[in-house]
Formats: sequence, structure tokens, C-alpha cells
Amino acid sequence: MRYVFIIISICMGIQLANAQTYEIGLVFGSTNFVGDVGSQSFVQPKDYFSQDKTSYGAILKWNRSPRHAFRLTVIRMNTFDSDFRSDEPGKLSRGYDFETDITEFSFGLEFNFLDWDLHELKRPLVTPYLYTGPAYFLTNEFFVDDNQLVKGNSTSNFAIPMVFGVKGALSRHWIVAAEFGARYTFTDNLDGSAPEEINSQTIYPTFGNSNMNDWYMFAGITLTYTFGRKPCYCNF
Repeated sequence: MRYVFIIISICMGIQLANAQTYEIGLVFGSTNFVGDVGSQSFVQPKDYFSQDKTSYGAILKWNRSPRHAFRLTVIRMNTFDSDFRSDEPGKLSRGYDFETDITEFSFGLEFNFLDWDLHELKRPLVTPYLYTGPAYFLTNEFFVDDNQLVKGNSTSNFAIPMVFGVKGALSRHWIVAAEFGARYTFTDNLDGSAPEEINSQTIYPTFGNSNMNDWYMFAGITLTYTFGRKPCYCNF
């Protein structure tokens, strides 16, 4: 939760220093993993809610124009997978499973398909949106030892989020959004299938498809509070 407090502190500093339109709020949802262990499904609901995969975090937006906003998110995710959740005979006989926490920091651009002006509520304010930008995440290494996946040291890497969502204004100050996003990571070892990425003199077994990096997904909702006087939008 300390990351949530950090975001709130940043927001309070911005509010005192500037007077544009900002949003600050909370993120809640669930995660899914697609790699070399377990199911290959991206979107089946049972893959998100069959066990505890709770995610939570904080979000801060700067609505720079009616069509785009700069966005910072910090999300704490718990994800896992098991070969017993796959329908592939080879995975069922192998029986690997793992569970890990991911702390993601992401800063990027949110693009609105429709004008999003919180100071002009002359119509129901609803718009689909896309979000992307670089993400940096913290997690743990995994490797195979004694025919099972073992959690190793902490590690970090980068990912590219590809997020689609729909948001609507509940009032002039409260906004709710639902979104789904896939994160393409720059590693193939979230599940221990590519231990050559580990900085170790020990040689661990490799498995799976070495031509595809790992993915993790987030599906959830955000609730934000907006503040600041009506901005004078420019061409930036």
C-alpha cells in the first residue's frame, strides 16, 4: 500500500503547484498469466477468478486535452499458473506450477475516442479509450530444481501495456472505468522456462517455447476523483 500513498502525495503536491484538471484514484482487478506454464487463454473469465489473483493500486492522470491524458499507474498484482489448468497432455504430465507477485510502474498516454471534457457535462460523458506506454515491473526469478519450480531472487524487467477501456463520469468529480490490458514483457523467465536469463553459475533446465516471451494481463476497474479549474487546452 505504500505505493498508493506515494501517488497520493505526488498528487497533493501537484494540486498546490498547478491548477489544471487532474484525476487521482484507485485500481482494483485481477490478473492472468500466459507463458510456458499452464493455460494459454487470455480472456476466459475462469482464468482470472478461479483462485485469488487480486490486484490493487493507484492511478494519476493529467487531462492534457479532451482527447488525451498523461497517466501514471502503480499496481500490485498477484498471479500464478499451473500445468494442471492446461488441456495439453505434456503439461498435465509435467505438473509445474508457480505463484508470484508483480509490482508494476507504468507511465504513458491515454487516448480518448470521444471528447472528454469534465467541465462540459451537457451530455452523458462516456468514451472508449486506449492506453500504452513503458512499464517497469518488479517480481521474482524462477527455476526448475528437483522437478519443480522454485522461487529465486527478486528481479525486474520492462513491459509494454496494450490497454482498452471504457470510462464514464458519475458526476463532475467522480469517474469510473473498466479496462482490460495485456502486457508484453521483455523476458521469457517469469515462469522459470528460460533460466539462462538468471545471473547464476548454476545451469538450470529450460523448457517451453523459447521464441515467445511471457505475457501478463490485468482486468479491472478504476475509480478516480477529478479536481482543478477548467484548463486552457493548448496544441500540446
